[in-house]
Amino acid sequence: MIKEIRNSNNEITPILPESRTVSGYAIVFNSDSNDLGGFIERIDPNSLDGVVEKSDVLCLLNHNEDRGVLARSNKGEGSLTLEIDEIGLKYTFEAPNTALGDELLEGLRRGDISTSSFAFTVGKDSWSKLENGTYLRTINSINELFDVSPVYRAAYDATSVKADSRGLDAIKQQEKEELANYYKELRSKLK
Repeated sequence: MIKEIRNSNNEITPILPESRTVSGYAIVFNSDSNDLGGFIERIDPNSLDGVVEKSDVLCLLNHNEDRGVLARSNKGEGSLTLEIDEIGLKYTFEAPNTALGDELLEGLRRGDISTSSFAFTVGKDSWSKLENGTYLRTINSINELFDVSPVYRAAYDATSVKADSRGLDAIKQQEKEELANYYKELRSKLK
């Protein structure tokens, strides 16, 4: 399975100006991504069923584990609280009294950090083509969640991610075959 990273444009903010409690949405259900290289993506509301309970999820700054860990939820337990609601996956934690925790809080207060991201592997996805010709990948299930991260940049195209494109290739091949069959049938009727 390929580890993938996605960003969310929902704000992440400290709960109170002097508080060290940080909260945000790493995943927003049924929200279309930006172009991810020939397709857009949408996360199904049922995609996280049972995932939090089986995942070891770190809260990192910009997905960078080398800088340290802000919080952790190991199978739903720990210093990182993960809640699934009608909006998506919400995370909450107390920023640690470390240089990384202080950097995060300062970045939030200054407005340098205002968005979130997540890293995951896909359990099941489906592909379709929208009326405007854009391909849509729907993440039906997430196999494992690796991290939720406050990030400096939220543009999907700013992340280094390569989606498993086998589903996209298959739907394009199916379209070619359908078009070839259509023309074949049309030619036979014209004779």
